[in-house]
Parts: sequence; structure tokens; C-alpha cells
Amino acid sequence: MAVLAGAEPYHHDGGSIGVLLCHGFTGTPQSMRPWAEFLAGHGLTVALPRLPGHGTRWQELNRTTWHDWYAEDERALLALQQRCATVLAMGLSMGGTLALRLAEQHGDAVDGLVLVNPSVHTENRTVRYLPVLKRLVPSVKAIGNDVARAGVTELAYARTPLRALHSLTELWALTAADLDRVVAPVLLFRSAVDHIVEASNSARILAGIGSTDVQERVLADSFHVATIDHDAAAIFDASLAFARRVASSRRAG
Repeated sequence: MAVLAGAEPYHHDGGSIGVLLCHGFTGTPQSMRPWAEFLAGHGLTVALPRLPGHGTRWQELNRTTWHDWYAEDERALLALQQRCATVLAMGLSMGGTLALRLAEQHGDAVDGLVLVNPSVHTENRTVRYLPVLKRLVPSVKAIGNDVARAGVTELAYARTPLRALHSLTELWALTAADLDRVVAPVLLFRSAVDHIVEASNSARILAGIGSTDVQERVLADSFHVATIDHDAAAIFDASLAFARRVASSRRAG
């Protein structure tokens, strides 16, 4: 299956700080590429995988599950751990969910988390009907491209595949149940206006994680896909400073 132009994965071999960047559901590495290149430009080692079923056709995503998406990010994380002294996972939306799950399952391999509008549930009650709907309707209207900045478009599917969405809800449930296993430092960004992920997600994460080093920052000028929106530069700068602080703390410890 041909990969859409701009949806390609990205990797950069840099220094001893490694960063795994995780893109969101129905999205592609395109929404994370500027962030990846920024970190790489400052000497970090960066891995930005394209998750299975993404960046091709939405029908392909319906043939995958959260296990496939998680496994791709897990492979990249463990590869970073082999060559870097400090490894952080950074994710947007479902990418934040996957980053949290990695920290829950591989605590020693994740030294820090940067989460941008992460999701662990939805307030939309129609998801309870997904086990039946996914057998009747293959897809619904797209959820991507929630960007405030004029002229900026997220490379995402025009449809939301329901079998894959149902699998995402299963990932949410598992991740939410194990939040207390997350003990790494956390920097969480939340958009004040987000038409995709409700603010209650960030509140639930912050209340549930076991981390003691936690920061939350509200993004005033961006919608859901904040990594390519007005506040992108603030996210990039803060994540770099956070990564360096985590690395310095590890060296001092």
C-alpha cells in the first residue's frame, strides 16, 4: 500500500537524549514532523514511526488494532533505549495514550513524558454502541484537522474507521486503569479550545498518574492538533528544556 506524501516516518541519530514521538489516531507523522526536526536540530536522537494502518487509506486502519500501533511505538522505544542514556516519549492525542501505556508497561525505559491533548476516554456516549455499529457501518465523518492556524492542514483520513475506533476505546480503558503506574516526570499541554478531546481527559490523567514531577500548561491559541498550530513553538521549546532537565537529573542521580 502506497504511503501518502508527507506521511513518512522520520528518524535522526543525534546525541544521548532520545525522543520517541507518537502521532495520533487517523493522523500521520506529518503532524509531528516539525517537532521532530526541531528536536533533531538541537542534537537529540529522534524516532517518529508511522503507525500501522495510518498514512495510506482509512480502510487499512480498519484492519489494524491498538496492539499493532502500540507494538510499532514499543519497537522504536526499545531501540532508543539501546543507544541513548535518557529516553522520553512524547505524543499527541492517541499518541499521548500510547506514550502513557509505554510508561505503564516499561517504566524503566521511559524517563519522561510530554503529552499534548492526550486521550483516555470520551464523553461522547455513542461509543457504547461501537461493538454493534462497527459491524454495520465501516466509517463515519472524520475527526482530524482541528487546527486554528489559517492555511495549515493536518494530513489525516477523511473518514474515521469504526473498527479501529472501537479498538482505541479498548486502549483507553487499559491505559486509564493503570495510570498510577506512571511515575516518570510529566509535562502535559492542553488546548483551551479542543474540538476532539475533552479537557476531562487531562484532568483524569493528572489525577491518576503516580508521578510527582508534573507540569500542566494550557495552550490559549491552538485547537487539538497543537503541534502544527499557533502554540507549536512554545511546545517545542518547553519539551526541549524538559528533556534536557530530565537528562541532567538522571546524570546527577
